[in-house]
Amino acid sequence: MYKGVALSVLASVTFGVLYFYTLFLKPMDSEQTFAWRMLATLPFLTLFMWWMGDLKKVSEIFWRTIKQPIFLLWLLMSSFLCTTQLWLFLWGPINGRGLEVSLGYFLLPLVMVLVGCVLYKEKLSAWQMAAVVLAVLGVGHEIWRIGSIAWETVYVAVAYPIYFFLRRTFKTDHLGGFWWDLCLILPVAFYLGFIHSNTFELMAVFPHLILAVIGLGFLSALGLGSYMLASRYLPFVIFGLLSYLEPVLLAFASIALGERVEAEEWLTYIPIWGAVLLLVIEGALHLIKQKRKEQALANNVEKLKKRMD
Repeated sequence: MYKGVALSVLASVTFGVLYFYTLFLKPMDSEQTFAWRMLATLPFLTLFMWWMGDLKKVSEIFWRTIKQPIFLLWLLMSSFLCTTQLWLFLWGPINGRGLEVSLGYFLLPLVMVLVGCVLYKEKLSAWQMAAVVLAVLGVGHEIWRIGSIAWETVYVAVAYPIYFFLRRTFKTDHLGGFWWDLCLILPVAFYLGFIHSNTFELMAVFPHLILAVIGLGFLSALGLGSYMLASRYLPFVIFGLLSYLEPVLLAFASIALGERVEAEEWLTYIPIWGAVLLLVIEGALHLIKQKRKEQALANNVEKLKKRMD
């Protein structure tokens, strides 16, 4: 549980750093950035999995596909669901649809909580229930403020829960499954990076892009790898609620970059920040309670030793 929480927080912080990092990738467009993100992430992910001893997961899926060729259809679907989300994350802001995409990330945790409660029969604690209520208020206000729900919003909010649910169903909810998600999209990445537009020519004019792409691969592997592992270690409800940390950090990053939160947007952000704060408080109280139990157990053991002596 604690490992999953730590991985989820690490992923959110890394995504927040990536929000700033996109400044170093100019003048690449969204397609070029997506292509090089995929091409640069896979080597770092492979190295990370080798260090953790998880490369065997890649071969396990390979031999499973050899024995059950129909399993390849799921791998292709999984890759599509995963990488289209990664593409949309970059495409939205560059093409003036960032608001619609960000609203999808506000809705996503609530859909994850719904999936956890309905399909996995997971229970909400009092703190988590209060966090959900605050999140519903914030997201509800944002939908009311915008006045509609775009396809980008629906896709982010619905496709990700389907992706994580099916990963658990097909037992590919580990880094090996994510490795295949990226591997199967490489032909598209090569097309976008070298045929659709030759990025090497751009790198010759802007040499800083070479180091920027290497850094992009490292940060993406760290953030996405942590996110995928967190989805394995955490219940759907907790994983969903912790996902609110990412848009909160992105909002702070936007403010740091000079953007302003308009007066009508505060009723969206304040309840959601409050929801995250409740989860932090619950986690802190749980850690304190756990530490007291461990201390009490240690004291009892010490007393027992003294009696035996």
